[in-house]
Amino acid sequence: MIDLLQTLDPSLDLHRVSADPGIAWSGSASVAIDAPPDDAADNSPDATWSTDAVRTGRCGAVTPRVVRLPDATYRMYYTQILPRAGHPEGALDYGNATTRILSARSEDGWTWTPEPGVRLSAAEGGAGSFRVVVTDVVPVTDGRLRMYYECAPGPQSEPSTIRSAVSEDGMTWTVEQGDRFGGSESNFASARVTFLDDGRLRLYLLERGTGIISAISEDGSAFGREPGVRIDQSGPYDGTVAFAPEVVILPSGERAMYYAGYASASRAFILHATSPDGLTWHKADDPVLTPGGRWDGAKCSEMCLFPLREGIDEYRYGMAYEACDGSARDERGVWRILNAQPAS
Repeated sequence: MIDLLQTLDPSLDLHRVSADPGIAWSGSASVAIDAPPDDAADNSPDATWSTDAVRTGRCGAVTPRVVRLPDATYRMYYTQILPRAGHPEGALDYGNATTRILSARSEDGWTWTPEPGVRLSAAEGGAGSFRVVVTDVVPVTDGRLRMYYECAPGPQSEPSTIRSAVSEDGMTWTVEQGDRFGGSESNFASARVTFLDDGRLRLYLLERGTGIISAISEDGSAFGREPGVRIDQSGPYDGTVAFAPEVVILPSGERAMYYAGYASASRAFILHATSPDGLTWHKADDPVLTPGGRWDGAKCSEMCLFPLREGIDEYRYGMAYEACDGSARDERGVWRILNAQPAS
């Protein structure tokens, strides 16, 4: 959670919450960002389409990252999945799809309007015609923003790394040279930053086949891996993969992590864990969100939390998450970004 209304400084305060967001949430409340229809005549970044348009899963919208801006409005960075030349199945064959990073604005964190222009294309991000995937956007000490993203220059069987870009205004991004983390034969993704009390940064991220690991940096430009695994892939809801950690600091000082877990290739949940120090985590017994609605029939996956308007909104925090409706073969389908709210 990045709240620039609370502070512009790259510090632990960006992640603090005034109350525990809890583990009782209601998903599939509404569509925040929809996937382009199969026959979309206009696929410009700020295009919108009818919810009832025909979608088979070729296109998708995933990986929401919401930043509350200093003016109390919201910007969401997200990844749009499209068919790549010669691979018409698009998101249904994700390893061979292409992506681009887009953004949307909101006054209330609920209704989103896509913004013109591409924040980062696959080619600009070093992935050629394959995939860049936004993972986090945080402030840096000179007043700019830094976007961390997954750079996947080939199918998922090939290595991917975490890279970054910087921006003065959150709209125009300049890619920084090299990898922030990676460079091995592993596949890394879904990296989220937490600022520490001593000024360092901790990166939580997925290593495919392992689970959620962490790495440390003095300045956010180069991260060194920490020993151990933060969240392993051993539970009933995350036995296939555990990834996309969102860490907040509770009023008690304890850390709470919301993360995505796949129980199988066709079933994903949003899960919860707590930690006294950010290193040793204890998983909750039950999911935060379970698939089963109209738009999240198969998978509730990568999510983000953000504070709502105090004194105006009924709830203190909102959630956006990627979801798959399971409408295609093997319970694949259309990926959309949905809104969730605390369960009443």
